[in-house]
Amino acid sequence: MAFQGPIDAGLQGDIILGTFTTAQRDAGVSTATGAMIYNTTTNQLEIYSPSGWLVGAQAPFVATGGTLSSTDRSGYNVHTFTSPGTFTVTSGSATVEYYVLGGGGAGGMDNGGGGGAGALRYSDSFPVTSSPGSYSVTVGGGGAGAPYPGGSSLLNGGNPGNDSSFGPITAAGGGGAGSYPYPGPGKPGGCGGGGGAPLEPGGSATGNSGGTGDSNSPANGWGNDGGQGGASGGGQPYAGGGGGGIGSSGGNTTGGGSTGGGGNGLAYTITGTSVTRGGGGGGGGQGGAGAAGPGGGGAGTGSPYTSGTAGTANTGGGGGGAGDSGPSAAGGSGIVIIAYPTA
Repeated sequence: MAFQGPIDAGLQGDIILGTFTTAQRDAGVSTATGAMIYNTTTNQLEIYSPSGWLVGAQAPFVATGGTLSSTDRSGYNVHTFTSPGTFTVTSGSATVEYYVLGGGGAGGMDNGGGGGAGALRYSDSFPVTSSPGSYSVTVGGGGAGAPYPGGSSLLNGGNPGNDSSFGPITAAGGGGAGSYPYPGPGKPGGCGGGGGAPLEPGGSATGNSGGTGDSNSPANGWGNDGGQGGASGGGQPYAGGGGGGIGSSGGNTTGGGSTGGGGNGLAYTITGTSVTRGGGGGGGGQGGAGAAGPGGGGAGTGSPYTSGTAGTANTGGGGGGAGDSGPSAAGGSGIVIIAYPTA
């Protein structure tokens, strides 16, 4: 039916348009200039023009989940998840930023290396819509610390961190650190764990090196290898290597037996404030306390029978390495952050 002139729906009347999915629209809706429909796939009013379908009106974007702040970052809503949940789009569609950081690996026991940080995945252009609407969020826990069992029963290095995820986006947990005497090598993970003494290699990273603050990550995230453990013999003390961070590799021990420091994290401003996360844990052992990686990594310890410092919660930081015959320290849990403009 065609109308000439304006249509008056009355004071309390309405006009009901045909509703179509995008597939139904493309399969046979009239393409006369000025044809108007409501698209239920995109929740938009659309008008046909000689250049194709144009958006005439769009449902406001509304989403829930996590802890919401509309003031910390000017002009943005920021949803922060420090525990599992669901990011739910109840209306409209938008392009969002996401920041997904895995949990950090635990430090090694008994002259152990530092735990590796979780990998970071970040993008400033991820589309979300109210169909399907629900995006599951997992916040990976840090690798659990473990007591020192002593002697030949020392069968495990540091525990790995757990993955974090947002919908289809997954960031790997950090690698657990190596311990003396076995297994000495650092474990692989988002960032590799540091190697234990003596002369054990650091774990490899599943993430890519080369990340900078506020940069979009590759599909496997940002991450770096763990450092090598220290030498034995020649009077040199045992010492663990540093855990990898998302900004740099963990430190190797030097010829003098000094302990490796944790790799650096990276600073991001998705919340409106520059915050550094993803630091590796410092190595521990007779060579002294390895420095914590900036961004929530735990420091190692040089004191016998003691653990390093745990990674900081919700930073994905690796746990610090233990001193001689000390237990392992836990990694820090990960975090998921989603942000989008309010207008």
